[in-house]
Amino acid sequence: MLFDLSYCLPIHCFEGIQACFSSVDGSKVYVKTELGSNGSMSSKNARTDPQWVTPSSNQDVPPDYETIGTIFGYALLVLSWILIIITFPFSMCVCLKVIKEYERVVIFRIGRLVFGGARGPGMIFVIPCIDTYRKIDLRVVSYAVPPQEILSKDSVTVSVDAVVYFRTSDPIASVNNVDDAIYSTKLLAQTTLRNALGMKTLTEMLTEREAIAQLCETILDEGTEHWGVKV
Repeated sequence: MLFDLSYCLPIHCFEGIQACFSSVDGSKVYVKTELGSNGSMSSKNARTDPQWVTPSSNQDVPPDYETIGTIFGYALLVLSWILIIITFPFSMCVCLKVIKEYERVVIFRIGRLVFGGARGPGMIFVIPCIDTYRKIDLRVVSYAVPPQEILSKDSVTVSVDAVVYFRTSDPIASVNNVDDAIYSTKLLAQTTLRNALGMKTLTEMLTEREAIAQLCETILDEGTEHWGVKV
């Protein structure tokens, strides 16, 4: 049986003790225990005793901050459009952006991703004050992994390096899912190279170069897939 004393509201704290019992069906029964004149204890049901007040089920509803933020966001959007119209055509110098063929732009309006995904190439329209955007380069990036000292499986220390080629395949994922997709991919390439070669002997490193390269590529593809990067 559960005892819940947090909802007990005694009117006269010296007259007795009130306890709340949770029944099987989930309802609560409030019982007051008093000391009689002869020292005996008697119980009263709080639902019928007017001296005891049961807690009210009506609680203060917290304000809906998301709705309030949406209303202010629309108001700011309307004011921005009014400002653009008033300052036309000078406002076009700020609102129009040219995106190159190998670039894509991810636009956020009042912190939310603009419907339609990445924009470009060509000319795009950006609303000042409420729009922020980030350019993503879709060209292939080549990264030379610096030489690393690796201990092979047969306890031989070798110095290895590598070259990794990768590109951004999903601009939205590269912005939303990771802080810096290119830098994170470079760090992951170094870690993957050490782990893959650490499981091989020196002889296997020399004779299984293609298999090791394929293994590293598979691991990198799995690790960078949700970053929007293709190795």
